[in-house]
Amino acid sequence: MTDIKYRPRRSCLYMPASNKRALEKAKTLPADTIIFDLEDAVAPEAKEEARENACAALQSGDYGNRELVVRVNAMDTPWFAQDLRQACLSQADAVLVPKILNADDIIQITDFMEDHDASLDTQLWAMIEMPQAILKLTEIAALGPQRRLTTFVMGFNDLAKEMRAEHDRAIFGTVMTQTVIAARAYGLNVIDSVYNDFNDPNGLVAECIEAKKLGFDGKSLIHPAQIETANRVFAPSTDEIAEAEAIIAAFGDSINAGKGVIVVDGKMTELLHLRQAKQLVATARAIKTLAD
Repeated sequence: MTDIKYRPRRSCLYMPASNKRALEKAKTLPADTIIFDLEDAVAPEAKEEARENACAALQSGDYGNRELVVRVNAMDTPWFAQDLRQACLSQADAVLVPKILNADDIIQITDFMEDHDASLDTQLWAMIEMPQAILKLTEIAALGPQRRLTTFVMGFNDLAKEMRAEHDRAIFGTVMTQTVIAARAYGLNVIDSVYNDFNDPNGLVAECIEAKKLGFDGKSLIHPAQIETANRVFAPSTDEIAEAEAIIAAFGDSINAGKGVIVVDGKMTELLHLRQAKQLVATARAIKTLAD
C-alpha cells in the first residue's frame, strides 16, 4: 500500500450527494474534508442518482485541495457493492464505510477494493458506531498497517440508538478514549462524531475542545456554519507553534547534541516532546498549505 502523507482533517463536512446545490456549494467551503454522503442523508429512491452525482464531483477537479471522501451505504444494503466500486473507480481519496462490526468486515471491504483500484490510492475509513465494533476496536485497528484502513470516524447517533440509550455525550467518554488509544496504537487518524445542533455554536466549541484534548484529529460536521469553529479549535495556536519551534531549535543547538533531556524555557523537555513539537509544526504547515 502507498504511504499516506499527513494532512489536516480538522473539519470533515458531510454533504448529501443527492443535493446538487450542496455539492456545488462545497467547492467554495473551507472544510479540510468533504464527505459525499450516500447513506443517511439520501432517501432510498435517490441512492443511484446520489452515487452518480458523487462520482461526477470526484472527477470534476473543482474542489481544490480539499480531501474528497464518499460515505457509502452499509455492507448489508443492495447499494454497497456498486457504491464502493464506483467510488474507487472515480478515485475518491477515501471511502467511509458505516456499520463496521469487526476485522472481517475490513478484510472483505479491502479485498473488494483491490479489484477496482489498481493504484491502491483510495483509503478506507471506518465508522465506529456499532457495539460490536467497540468490543473489537483493537482487532480492527490492527489491520491498518496491512490494509487500506487509515481513519476511524465516531458515530454517536447510531451508537446511542443501538445501545437504547439517551443521546448524552457524557456516556461516550470511555468509548472516545478507547477509540483514540486503539487508533494511535496502529497509526490511524480519528475523527469525532457530529454535533447535531448547528444553531448552538457554544456547544460545538465545547465538543471540539473536549475532542482535541482527548487526541482527536478533527470533527465531522453536518452544516457549513460549523466549519470555522472546527478549523480554529483543532488548529495549533500561535503560542503552541512558538513553543514547538523553541523545542526544535533547542534540540538542534550543538550544545545539546546527543542529549535526551534538556531545559527549554525553564521546563524539562525530553525527546518525546521533540517528536510532538515536530508533529505540531508539520500540522501548522499543512494547514497553511491548504489555505494558500
